[in-house]
This record gives sequence, C-alpha cells and structure tokens, in this order.
Amino acid sequence: MGIIIAFIIISIWASHLFYSLLYVNVDFTNPVFYLHILLQGYLYTGLFITAHDAMHGTVSKNKFINKSIGSISTLLFAGLSYNKLIKNHFKHHKNPGEEEDPDFYTKSQNFFIWGGTFLWRYTTITQLVIMAVVFNVLKIWFDEISIIVFWIVPAFLGTFQLFFFGTYLPHKYPHTDKMQPHKARTQKRNHLWAMLTCYFFGYHYEHHESPRTPWWKLYKLKEGNSDIKS
Repeated sequence: MGIIIAFIIISIWASHLFYSLLYVNVDFTNPVFYLHILLQGYLYTGLFITAHDAMHGTVSKNKFINKSIGSISTLLFAGLSYNKLIKNHFKHHKNPGEEEDPDFYTKSQNFFIWGGTFLWRYTTITQLVIMAVVFNVLKIWFDEISIIVFWIVPAFLGTFQLFFFGTYLPHKYPHTDKMQPHKARTQKRNHLWAMLTCYFFGYHYEHHESPRTPWWKLYKLKEGNSDIKS
C-alpha cells in the first residue's frame, strides 16, 4: 500500500505540474490561477511527506525500493539530498526540541528567525546547482513566468506548510508536561483539517510516539489517543 500511495502522490504532482505549465494561463486576475498554485503547493507537501515516510522505512519493506522512492521524492521536491535529510531527521527524533535537534532553534522561537535558520541548515550548493540546471532546462519548453509560479512558488508554499504545521506548531515553546517525552504537541482531532494542513502530521505527538506508522494511518492513532495531549 505504501508504494501505491507514494506512486499516486508523485504521479499527481508531476501530472498537475506539467498540466499547469502547458495549459494554465498566468492570469493574476483569475481565481482559478491561484487555485492551481495552491494545489501544486499542497502536492509538494505530499511529495516531502512521502520522502519522510521512506526515511522511517514505511513506504516499502524492500530497502532498495524504499530508499529509491525517498530519494526521488526529495530530488523532485527541491534537489534535496535524501542521505542528509535522513541523517538530520533521526537526530530530530533522538533529541526533539533540544540544541542537538537540527529542526529546532533554541535561540529564538520567532517564526521567521526559526524558519530562516531551518532553510539555511538544509540548503546546499549542490541543491542550488541542481535547481538552476533544471530551471534552465525547463525554459527550453515552458515560459519562464509559468516555471516560476507553478514550479518555484509552490515549492516554497510546500516548505512553509511543512515547517509551520509539521515543525513549528508541534515543537515550539512552551514544552509542557503533556508534550513529554517527545516535546511534541498534537492537533485536536479533526481529520479533514489534519489532512488539509499537513497530511495528518499535525497529529505530531502520535508520529513521535510511533514513527513507523505511515502518514495515512496517523489518524487511526489519533482515534485511539485521548485529546489530553492536544
């Protein structure tokens, strides 16, 4: 099932991207134009969530297939290194909300300062080169403005969605007793809202409690968990 769901997300991401590049007019007065941007951003979020599941080995029991899907997803998301991401992600699970946590910023809880630090830590020269090369290749077939609004902007929207709902809200101070031992809070139970905001990763305490539960089963953990930790 994990492979099927990963294939569906990657396929819809790619299909909608190329549909938008080919057929959606860049018209800032048309509300449908913005809907395509928002949808593509949401699909970018799903792309990274797929890679995240691969980091926890839940896409496939076959290690080669699992890593391949994870690597493809991170590469498509923004030329990211899967190996670097998985190394840092396990540091996050080992030391959530601490100095050693690469996703956390102890010096400031300001959203923009923490978010900027988060981006800085994960951005690499190799990633920038990959994205620059792909951008110039895409320019051979598509209009530059279309590439910017349907390829670049949604990637930033997806990054914002992942950081805000999947890192900032769950882990920001104050860390209460209810958040221990993972220093993670969780959304109140609302499966539709949880799916729309971050593919159920607002149920973040549940994820830290059971990291090998795939994203599409997190709502089941929430069903069995009291809202006392919300």
